[in-house]
Amino acid sequence: MRALRAFVVKELWHILRDRQTLVILLLMPLAQVVLFGFAIRTDVTDIRIAIVDEAKDPVSQALASRFAGNYRFRVVASGSSMRILEPLFRRGDLDVALVIPSGIASDLAAGSPARLQLISDASNPNTGSTMQTYAGAVIASWQAELPGARAAVQVVPQVRMRFNPTLESVNLFVPGLIALVLTLVTALMTAISLSREMERGTLEVLLVSPLHPWQIILGKVAPYLLLAFANVVTALLAAWIVFRVPLRGSLVLLLAASMLYSLVGLALGVLIAARTGSQRTAMIGAMLVTMLPSTLLSGMIFPIASLPTPLQVVSNVVPARWFIVVVRGIMLKGAEVVHLWQELAILTAIFVVLLVAATRSFKERLA
Repeated sequence: MRALRAFVVKELWHILRDRQTLVILLLMPLAQVVLFGFAIRTDVTDIRIAIVDEAKDPVSQALASRFAGNYRFRVVASGSSMRILEPLFRRGDLDVALVIPSGIASDLAAGSPARLQLISDASNPNTGSTMQTYAGAVIASWQAELPGARAAVQVVPQVRMRFNPTLESVNLFVPGLIALVLTLVTALMTAISLSREMERGTLEVLLVSPLHPWQIILGKVAPYLLLAFANVVTALLAAWIVFRVPLRGSLVLLLAASMLYSLVGLALGVLIAARTGSQRTAMIGAMLVTMLPSTLLSGMIFPIASLPTPLQVVSNVVPARWFIVVVRGIMLKGAEVVHLWQELAILTAIFVVLLVAATRSFKERLA
């Protein structure tokens, strides 16, 4: 027992002596509680709605004003033709569309059922159903306050779910899981591998070689990039064969975007390895800055609009947020580069910043 006690004390001393590991171990439970507490929200707010008013009469304008004045909805577009909806849906800039047909006032005056059309983005089936419910409640409230006999007339919203009409949950989770798999293969594995070699001193041999720091980094991460490509192909085959997740867009574009995201993960892994002092610290740090944000702050499970404003701001620097938008857009919506160029540009900018920081940190570490 004395030997065991001495061994435990020695291991505890090693942990306490490593300040980086100690700080990360103390911050991780706090980060988990805060992120899970704020991110796990089932309510849906800030619903982006477009209103297509083909009637342009006082009745239709009164209905449109109801949505504009509701705190859950934010009108992002309006017009008199449904042609404005398609590009907004494919870019992911729209959650719900309300189409008010011409003649709604005359139908209500004649006592005939008035038909409206509600179109929702159901790529997230949970929020798609919830948004339809909220929109239906606004319409029911407007109908109840119609004057005279109009209030007794039935208003029939025709519901249409875009991109995932059967509300399959796998269409939500599988694209997000591709991002998690790539994060594990690139950022986490690279950080652990490089930090292990630094801890053992094997990278010091490279100091006498004619290789530049960026060449050393390239040689170390190239195998993981090839492994990431193989994992993307495997994940897509599983998504199509096992789960029947559709691929409505370009496979080439999806593979190119996946490689760009893999490069972001590799640069992040090198940066973590260069900034940490041990393999243990690198592993814990990589999990803290990759797995938790990629799961909770990327929109993989919970909508970003439901997060508190500070976490929404933080989510802008989470690469998985932009990659998941790209994957869902290509697979479920058939989006093209013209619809996703902003997300791809942001991923490229993040990669450049991380690459510069990783190269400088790696050079300082070797020195």
